[in-house]
Amino acid sequence: MENENPDLEMPVETTTGLKELVVNYIGERLQPEDGDITVAMAVQVFAAEFPEFLMAVAEENFIRGYHQAMRDIEATTASPDAETSD
Repeated sequence: MENENPDLEMPVETTTGLKELVVNYIGERLQPEDGDITVAMAVQVFAAEFPEFLMAVAEENFIRGYHQAMRDIEATTASPDAETSD
């Protein structure tokens, strides 16, 4: 399993007003040489300036992943029992 997410290095396109606002802010703050703002840069700035937002997203993602894992475990452990009851 890789630790790196290639999506983090993708440039952010300003397709909405909010993205344009965020990209412009990040560009002014980080001043990248090539002018491209990546998702990783957005995460970096949000972590520094709006950690509550990232924590809420991370917590929600964790809870959803945990619930899915529990459903997968229940489905996996239920299948063999159902097959052996013939």
